[in-house]
Amino acid sequence: MENEKRNLFGVCPYLTSQRLLSGKWSIYLLFLLRDAPVRFNELQRRMPENMTHTTLSRQLKLLEDEGLIVRRVYSEIPPKVEYSLSDIGHKFEKVLDSLEIWGGEYIEYLHNARGVEQQQ
Repeated sequence: MENEKRNLFGVCPYLTSQRLLSGKWSIYLLFLLRDAPVRFNELQRRMPENMTHTTLSRQLKLLEDEGLIVRRVYSEIPPKVEYSLSDIGHKFEKVLDSLEIWGGEYIEYLHNARGVEQQQ
């Protein structure tokens, strides 16, 4: 049974998705890359929290290894590196749209719930 649980990656769509998107910033990075390629420093500036170079590099490497993003290095001095969504990464845009709708609805729920709590 325990061995069966480990082999569900690539079999169960929910567990496969969860593993691919398990990094703290995975979904947000995919969102930032949805419209056009973005350079590393620009990604770092757009993050909502201060993020070390190492942390961002590690997260991008994981997404690249899983095939969700593409890293393109231009032979310039200084080197120019851009990240963009891969073909399979672009298919995640529908999920991003759904998450945006649900997230907005949840934010509204939180505001309403807090408003009720404050009145009591």
